[in-house]
Amino acid sequence: MNYIETLNWIHSHKANGRRPSLERMQYLLALLDNPQDKFPAIHVVGTNGKGSTTSFLQHILTASGYKTGTFTSPFITRFNERIAIDSIEIPDQDLVKTVQAIKPLVDSAKFQDKVGKVTEFELVTALMFYYFAVINPIDIAVIEAGIGGTYDSTNVFTAKAVICPSISIDHRETLGNSLAEIAQHKAGVLKTNVPFIFGKMAEPVRRVFYQKAEETMSSIYELGRDFSFMENGRAFDMIYHQTIIPDIQLKMLGKHQKANASLAAMTALILQKQLPAITPITIKTGLEETVWAGRCELIKPNLMLDGAHNEDSIAKLVDLLKNDFAQQNSHILFAGLNRKPLTQMLEELSTYDLTVATFDFYQAQALSDYPEQYPKVADYKDWLSRVDDNPEDLFVVTGSLYFISEVRNHLLNH
Repeated sequence: MNYIETLNWIHSHKANGRRPSLERMQYLLALLDNPQDKFPAIHVVGTNGKGSTTSFLQHILTASGYKTGTFTSPFITRFNERIAIDSIEIPDQDLVKTVQAIKPLVDSAKFQDKVGKVTEFELVTALMFYYFAVINPIDIAVIEAGIGGTYDSTNVFTAKAVICPSISIDHRETLGNSLAEIAQHKAGVLKTNVPFIFGKMAEPVRRVFYQKAEETMSSIYELGRDFSFMENGRAFDMIYHQTIIPDIQLKMLGKHQKANASLAAMTALILQKQLPAITPITIKTGLEETVWAGRCELIKPNLMLDGAHNEDSIAKLVDLLKNDFAQQNSHILFAGLNRKPLTQMLEELSTYDLTVATFDFYQAQALSDYPEQYPKVADYKDWLSRVDDNPEDLFVVTGSLYFISEVRNHLLNH
């Protein structure tokens, strides 16, 4: 198999849909000699901020000298980004090699008769565990959950810590309609005595988290109660008891990224006992080096890409525009998925010069299905052509991460 054939084989499992169960995962991992138990890992769950927090923590661990794997989704530029070591995506030949080890198992009649066909996310999760354990062994991994927690394909290992940056309404069809229901799913990854680090949460979420932590005898580290950050213009100090990491200056924009960075810093401080090379200096260095594609990313001085794909992340984007870009005229291009409640998101953005678009994805909202009051552009490239002509204005592309991926690839290749 070459690289393209390997990718096509992986993506052919998309047709198997999303089926919440851990039976197939556990059976497959047992056949592979349980690679998920061969290295320590941190589990990152939540609605928004998972990818950024994962990247912050990876950069801290890498800066501390540890070979650090990450597992994230979706990808922005190339599929290989989803499985990376020290910010470097899995090489094509390693992906082929990893698939060749697993393909005979999942393709076998014996496997499919027993547990059925694996989903694409299950398959990629298994590839990640096998790669980090066998093909290119690591010191530690930071693993981002897909959707939810309890039945997520990643929920097959005992983490060294669980991080949850935020909980908001998303994926109702899978996780439920209330914050408490969603919180139950996310907290479902928590195992006995595993530290639980989380951001500022609504009261129904806090209740669920404290109850779950009590059941699992997990120590809690809550942002704003057990540790905090203090803003000083663009910089901030991270504070935990007598430990102060001062004057952290992030490349990533927005108050929510300072919160995500503080969660990663708190987790790193907890890990110090097991990973003694972590110091306040390596924490600060790692945080300041972190970038994360498609999240408040200034790809040009006046062009930002931000995958704000639900109401909570749209609110954070609006907050950033009000606080950091109030002096500029902001123009927004939005394209989302047809399974999301887009009306509310568009209303949040409607105080700006807002245009809607569509893109090449099977679940993309059709242009004709957007509310009539919003200007429409048939080809997002026409909208982008205004960016260079108006250097004083800010242009923001937002919505689905799949849309951000398409736009980013176009910008990097033209």
